Amino acid sequence: MSLFGFTIKELEEKLHKKEMSATDIVDMSFHRIGEVEEKVNAFITLNEENARAKAKELDESSNERKSLYALPVGIKDNLVTKGLRTTCASQFLKNFEDPLYDATSVEKLNAEQSIMIGKLNMDEFAMGSTTEHSSYKQTRNPWNTNHVPGGSSGGSAAAVAAGEVLFSLGSDTGGSIRQPAAFSGIVGMKPTYGLVSRYGLVAFAPSLDQIGPMTHTVEDNARILETIAGYDKHDSTSANKSIPSYSDSLTNDVQGLKIAVPEEYLGDGVTPEIKESVMNALKMYELLGATVEKVSLPHSRYAGAAYHIISSAEASTSLARFDGVRFGVRAENTENMIEMMKRSRGQGFGNEVKKRILLGTFALSAGNYEDYFQKAQKIRTLLRQEFDTIFKTYDIVIGPTTATTAYKLGEEDIDSMTARMNDILTVPANLAGLPAISLPCGFSEEGLPMGLQIIGNHFEESTVYRAAYAYEKATNHHKKRPPLEGESK
Repeated sequence: MSLFGFTIKELEEKLHKKEMSATDIVDMSFHRIGEVEEKVNAFITLNEENARAKAKELDESSNERKSLYALPVGIKDNLVTKGLRTTCASQFLKNFEDPLYDATSVEKLNAEQSIMIGKLNMDEFAMGSTTEHSSYKQTRNPWNTNHVPGGSSGGSAAAVAAGEVLFSLGSDTGGSIRQPAAFSGIVGMKPTYGLVSRYGLVAFAPSLDQIGPMTHTVEDNARILETIAGYDKHDSTSANKSIPSYSDSLTNDVQGLKIAVPEEYLGDGVTPEIKESVMNALKMYELLGATVEKVSLPHSRYAGAAYHIISSAEASTSLARFDGVRFGVRAENTENMIEMMKRSRGQGFGNEVKKRILLGTFALSAGNYEDYFQKAQKIRTLLRQEFDTIFKTYDIVIGPTTATTAYKLGEEDIDSMTARMNDILTVPANLAGLPAISLPCGFSEEGLPMGLQIIGNHFEESTVYRAAYAYEKATNHHKKRPPLEGESK
């Protein structure tokens, strides 16, 4: 038996009828990991001993069962976990064995009795879009292991797509939940900035980073977001908002929903297959009673440049704390503190991280701040204003999640038009702080997944989920499983 084919509700029913125990579910997860992990490379650190102990404890307890009882979850390795190594896929943190506390989102999952299976691979410090910038391993796409799973939450996406865990947590700074969700054929939600606490998330770009769930279905995604969302006094950017039941919004009714389709989202660089799949999705929405109209987001063409300047500038500041003094790896046999710090950072950081730190330091330096960082922030404001105008008339914005399907491993040099279009598609939601979800909308001739992106207004996750659920119920894309070998497909 495999986790494939089960939703949260279906596992709950099995547990309620005593047809399955917490130990059975954890066994299923580790059995599948044993079958496919060498092919997929999703995990950096497994938590098998603790996971099995917790399952046994739950089975023997007579206490009331919480909302995520016995459900196996994988955690992106930039979320700190008490008693379990957190590396951010960097050699700098290879010895960070016990962060001493859990990230708030992890703490909330634990409180609802989910079981952490392990920590998932990623691009180092979340800087990348293929998971090839991990200093530990290359995660592979379960649909075709010659292709990347996306990034930076590539391990989080691959583990769900491969059936190793039921759901996972990722982080999204410029598309790092949605792009791997699209590449890996699953559902990934980047919530409104501030809806989910960032406390315990190792910062890349604090004004852009957001934690979100990655699942097989929209309904499961809504269930997880209900759990991890909410105000946290430990996070100064946490929004003090009441959290609705997102599951209640899954009515399968989009009658009268107004959908905006930015013409920039279907421009040059988007493959014909993906354009066709998105247009078919829009036709489906019209059949379901929604209205679809074209709009324009003219400043989205500058989104990529603004994002790379802002995120790199914030990364330069965020990663200044990694100096070999307080925690992490320290260079040995150095003559003084300055040499120790230089060598620690030089040895600990990979090339992609170094590149972004240098770019960010340059953008913040005297004489460049006004020309680069300040102008990028102005673009950010203009882009947010454009979304504000659109949401005065429309309920959601729809387009592709990515311009292409998953790249082949080692295919770093994608053409500039495609790279620019990928930024146009995912980055604006981060710059504007908007909720955005990716869900499967078809498969290419090669059999690789394609993703549909739905963007909502601030704190309108319920509307986003409502639209996503209606489409998912009208199609079967989410039911298809990757052709990985193993008896538990």
